[in-house]
Amino acid sequence: MIGKIGGTYHRVKGLKLFFLMILSFLFVLGTLTSCGQKAEEEAPAEETGVVAKEGVITFEGVVKTAVGNYMYVPQVSGFDLYLSGDFDSSTLIGKEVKGEGEYTPERPSLLIVNTLEVKDESGTWQPLYTRSGEPTLEDYIDLKARESYLPLEELAYNKAELWEGKEKVKVYGQLEEITKEGQEPTYRIIVFNDKGKEVGRILIDNLTSFAQYYLKKLHLYDTFWFYLQVKETVPWKVRRRTRELFHAELEFEGLF
Repeated sequence: MIGKIGGTYHRVKGLKLFFLMILSFLFVLGTLTSCGQKAEEEAPAEETGVVAKEGVITFEGVVKTAVGNYMYVPQVSGFDLYLSGDFDSSTLIGKEVKGEGEYTPERPSLLIVNTLEVKDESGTWQPLYTRSGEPTLEDYIDLKARESYLPLEELAYNKAELWEGKEKVKVYGQLEEITKEGQEPTYRIIVFNDKGKEVGRILIDNLTSFAQYYLKKLHLYDTFWFYLQVKETVPWKVRRRTRELFHAELEFEGLF
């Protein structure tokens, strides 16, 4: 009897150890998988599909959106591509390109293109562009610069003191295009408060190339934060009647 009990005890103990080993293995496997997924999600753009070496990145992909000097290639994750000089990148939309560019810690989301090739109809790569000078970046606004734009809150037609005397502000709303026969389209921003209620309108006198580029890049969204350079205030009587607050230049739009 004692032998049977002892044998049973050892078998149970062995089963416990076996199950503990399986649980330990599953725990380690789950941890490694989780860490691998986290590392992939947090990996910088140069480690997911492009090659980086001393600030230089090679890239290849299809141009999805382009305006002026700016170009968006989804395969180059985390970067906007910039081509210096008098170059209209919109001619490359839908085409396959490859090249080399530079980035710096001061502009971590912008890739300055050094060389660019485009694939022709026969599938042959053709040289298209070689950078010959330093980029001007006249209308580019980096993350640090965006912090200087003052958010306008509790806007109203009778609160001109909120924007007058301020150069750079940002508002949350929706861009509206106004078209009239025989005339160029004009734009205005419908401004919303934190409850989604319209509180005013801002007349856009000009859109920079960078702003136009991001409008196309974020075409799936309806509302944004608009980064503006304040111009003149709309006269009081017109403000009261139309809720049009002031004129501005649209410099950038983003989700935050």
